[in-house]
Amino acid sequence: MQGFIMAGGRGTRLTSITNDEIPKPMIDVAGMPLLERCIINLKNYGITDIYMSVGHLAEKIMEYFKDGKKWDVNINYIIEDIPLGSAGSLFYMKGKVKEDLLIVSGDLLFDVDIDRMYDYHKSKNSTMTLFTHPNLHPYDSDIVQVDGDNRVLKFDYKNTIRDYYYKNNVNAGMFIVNNKALDYIGEVKKMNMEKDFVTMLISSGERVYAYRSPEYIKDIGTPERYEAGILDFTSGIVEKKCLKNKQKAIFIDRDGVINKYKGFVRKVEDIELCDGVCDAIGLINRSEYLAIIITNQPVIARGECTFEQVDEMFAKIETLLGKSGVYIDGVYYCPHHPHSGFEGEVKELKIECNCRKPKIGLLEQAAQDFNIDLSQCYMIGDSNVDIQTGINAGIPQIRVVSNLIEQEKLPCTKECQNLLEAVKYIIKE
Repeated sequence: MQGFIMAGGRGTRLTSITNDEIPKPMIDVAGMPLLERCIINLKNYGITDIYMSVGHLAEKIMEYFKDGKKWDVNINYIIEDIPLGSAGSLFYMKGKVKEDLLIVSGDLLFDVDIDRMYDYHKSKNSTMTLFTHPNLHPYDSDIVQVDGDNRVLKFDYKNTIRDYYYKNNVNAGMFIVNNKALDYIGEVKKMNMEKDFVTMLISSGERVYAYRSPEYIKDIGTPERYEAGILDFTSGIVEKKCLKNKQKAIFIDRDGVINKYKGFVRKVEDIELCDGVCDAIGLINRSEYLAIIITNQPVIARGECTFEQVDEMFAKIETLLGKSGVYIDGVYYCPHHPHSGFEGEVKELKIECNCRKPKIGLLEQAAQDFNIDLSQCYMIGDSNVDIQTGINAGIPQIRVVSNLIEQEKLPCTKECQNLLEAVKYIIKE
């Protein structure tokens, strides 16, 4: 795979730091230009044939990196005499890409397992794959809408009115594109990556997929985001979140812990966050742990809810959390009723379900998806089923007792009044 770094932006929002003396991607991150860290990241994954689009103060970049030999890479430059947007300079890559091209914005601070993303791209036989993630401000970000297989349907741009609940699934500025996609760029002109190029591929029937990951990848193009990024880098969070490293997770039951307990939840109106949930999730987001919902949803098997209705409930949770600047890294649920088959058939289950709590199939799936070390995890719930799930997985269990309705309780590692108290116990804050 070859690399393409978009480094032509002016960076007007960072002039208080750059003084317009260096281009935005050359801003210092712990003693090294951000762009240099990007090149090293690509090199670490075997991407040594790198193209770079440059514009504003291009000579500063070219003088520093030259041909790239100092970093054991080969760098070629595409000089934008006039701004071509985030995708216009890709025209010059036609005929140069052997198979697939990794495209990344030069103002991103990131540490991503690129091999894992590339394997996903190949497994989907994708023409273009977008790196997407939950972020701290989905309400003013471009949301990527996908189907059940994570195929991209369209973008919901940040300036539109959203009168619905949405998943916190945001485009991050990293893409893998197959060389055949470049044939859609017929001339040199200013193009936006999402609104023009990706949308054109989707409307033409090409396979465009979202690769959703909790890894650290953030635009540090404002003074506030820059300062936050420096803190994350120096604290080690940037590196630790990379999926090449084993992850820690806090698995959280939904009803009675995140959502106020109302018995079986059958409609989106029944979703109401418990007190302190946003503060609790925020603590997890700032820690080394992933926040993952693990829940049984037998209302689907009983025919009382559809998958679409349950997904809308989770979308409401993500919307409400997003408005408070926090997010969930993953959602896993079992739709099976303990005494039914599929789609509400009331009969004895012939094939044993390994995902329904207290079995640990959902935890194992999350561990596979996010390279999680289960021995470094916790299970938080409000029922014996949740406690037994933690016991079966061999991980500490924390019971939230404020909504507990069971008379007899299994012994557990810790009891807390709410999710916030439980999370504070785990991360010692």
